[in-house]
Amino acid sequence: MTWSEMQPLLEQGTVDTLYMVLWATVVTIAGGLPLGILLVLTDKGGLLQNRPVNKVVGAIVNVGRSLPFIILLIALIPFTTLVVGTFIGPTAMIVPLAIGAIPFFARLVETAIREVDHGLVEAVQSMGGGIPTIVRKVLLPQALPSLVSAVTTTVIVLIGYSAMAGAVGGEGLGSKAITYGYQRFDTTFMLVTVVVLVVIVTVVQLIGDGVVRLLARRGRTA
Repeated sequence: MTWSEMQPLLEQGTVDTLYMVLWATVVTIAGGLPLGILLVLTDKGGLLQNRPVNKVVGAIVNVGRSLPFIILLIALIPFTTLVVGTFIGPTAMIVPLAIGAIPFFARLVETAIREVDHGLVEAVQSMGGGIPTIVRKVLLPQALPSLVSAVTTTVIVLIGYSAMAGAVGGEGLGSKAITYGYQRFDTTFMLVTVVVLVVIVTVVQLIGDGVVRLLARRGRTA
């Protein structure tokens, strides 16, 4: 396959991959951030200590993290069809991508929130601050650099997931690599696809690292 033949395929695959990853990231943050905060608040010694709730939520998160994505992808086909109307295409893949990433991101959020100095929480409590105030004014701002790192890691995981989604009609670079590279024994196209994925991951990591460093500098000067 010549470069002129590869280029439109790679461009469309890249657009589809970025589309899937972008919207799956939005849904993942919307679902995983509250879950991670809930895991911290309901744990022993937490502001909303509730061991039964913590155990149930923790178990759900652990089960979600333990499932191989390709199996989860296939298992969710009926649910994806119910939500989107089809299980094929980049829009349909947002559903399993987000569901697969939410438990992973929730644990990263939990770890980031636990790193916040408890003395700051006690200081806000002593001034009459409630739980919503503590979460908005202390936990999230103080954990922001770690949360950005968590988002960066999650986006990179989603890029890998999106490539696997190509095996079941998810479009994107994974689908192009399988259809035009593997099935047609075109090693060159396969290698070019891998290079494009590596470039995307590298750019995401550089952006994430840059934002974390910027937040860290602002934190030191504040």
